[in-house]
Amino acid sequence: MNKDTALLIIDVQNGVVDWSQPSSNGNEVLKSISSLLTKARESNASVIYIQHDGEDGGRLAIGSSGWEIHSEIAPIDGELIIRKRASDSFYETPLKDELDKKGIEHLVVVGCRTQFCVDTTCRSATSLGYNVTLAKDAHTTMDDVLTAAQIITHHNSTLDDFGNDRYVITAKESKEIAF
Repeated sequence: MNKDTALLIIDVQNGVVDWSQPSSNGNEVLKSISSLLTKARESNASVIYIQHDGEDGGRLAIGSSGWEIHSEIAPIDGELIIRKRASDSFYETPLKDELDKKGIEHLVVVGCRTQFCVDTTCRSATSLGYNVTLAKDAHTTMDDVLTAAQIITHHNSTLDDFGNDRYVITAKESKEIAF
């Protein structure tokens, strides 16, 4: 990968998942995201954070501790934070414009929650003209109809090789991803 690649960190906020919940594998996911963040920063790749703005009084209410980006992977000066209100990180946000300004053609996607914001953003990205690498061990969710582990495994399989005739999602382990 080269300078046309950005690390996109979606909704890694204190209130998105219970980071201590064993099924979310939160601590391991944070380590994987941190490792990718270090690689991206060392190679001067663009790092873009997506932060979900929740409803007033909710766990992601703007300005609340739940709304804050997790301290273990917090942005540093110069790293872009884009705020959103929908599962799709592109929907009514400046994300596409920012990526285009930077000449980004490829996204490495990590974050929360797998079946909502991670999935939707990955799929949308291919429709908008971006190749995507989904870091298989760097996204998480909480138990729902299926266990978190089942949801993550399902999405890693379903999204791998998803796309169109020009742009595709590839699922890889963090250790296999370079910037």
